[in-house]
Amino acid sequence: MTELRAQLQVIVPTPVLTARDEVSRGERFAFGRNWQLFLRMIDDTRIRQAEESLSQMLREPSLAGRTFLDIGCGSGLFSLAARRLGASVHSFDFDTDSVACAAELRRRYFPGDPQWTVEQGSVLDEGYLASLGTFDVVYSWGVLHHTGQMWEAIDAACRRVAPGGKLFIAIYNDLGTRTKRWHGIKKVYNGLPQLLRPLFTAAVMAPEEAKVFARALLRGRPTSYLGLWTQYNDRGMNRWRDMVDWVGGYPYEVATPEAIFEFCRQRGFGLLNLRCGGVGLGCNQFVFERV
Repeated sequence: MTELRAQLQVIVPTPVLTARDEVSRGERFAFGRNWQLFLRMIDDTRIRQAEESLSQMLREPSLAGRTFLDIGCGSGLFSLAARRLGASVHSFDFDTDSVACAAELRRRYFPGDPQWTVEQGSVLDEGYLASLGTFDVVYSWGVLHHTGQMWEAIDAACRRVAPGGKLFIAIYNDLGTRTKRWHGIKKVYNGLPQLLRPLFTAAVMAPEEAKVFARALLRGRPTSYLGLWTQYNDRGMNRWRDMVDWVGGYPYEVATPEAIFEFCRQRGFGLLNLRCGGVGLGCNQFVFERV
């Protein structure tokens, strides 16, 4: 009997944590819930901005006839942009709330479209990724550094790029001690009760916002600061939503541009385009081409 119990203990599988499990344990930011709030604000202007941003970075005015994999699709905004540019799109996200957001955008703009698939999946699931095949464009903006296994995730994304295809990723910049400080802040945020998180976000961001406001005053244009709160970045996010995403974004990993260059070079990629100047703690953006 003792031997049988020992055998049973060996074969019982370890439970696989879902995104909701990790959120409830304070180990992951609820990215999908954030995107659900943002979904209410998506309009034609934001969609056009996303299309222009995607087209400029890829250096392709059209994606007609191309296949596009969106790893960690979030709101689905850039999947929508790729589809409107003509690509056949496959979107997936680990977070089921994000999947629901992308599915809602598909319902609004491309109902029943066989060239846009939206589903739940993990970039760290080798079997799932292998089942998808390869794509002309593999896109993952600000996602792979939130997996808890960033380098494994980047490697997985590289392997989904077809010969001659492109890899477009955005990864947080490594600034040493400043990065470590923010790692601690993000961990604290995710351990707080839900009601305290907006207050914590406002308190953490207040010093930086004060600096931005002071600069506006020195230029004699205080209203320009207020204008920032009515603008949207090229990811389609307003200022507050961007703050929440930044303060809460956890797991949190980083890399220098040189480390990303070398990692992708070793996997047969050449650099096609990048944006990495003056990003501070933000994301360096890279477009590689499989050579």
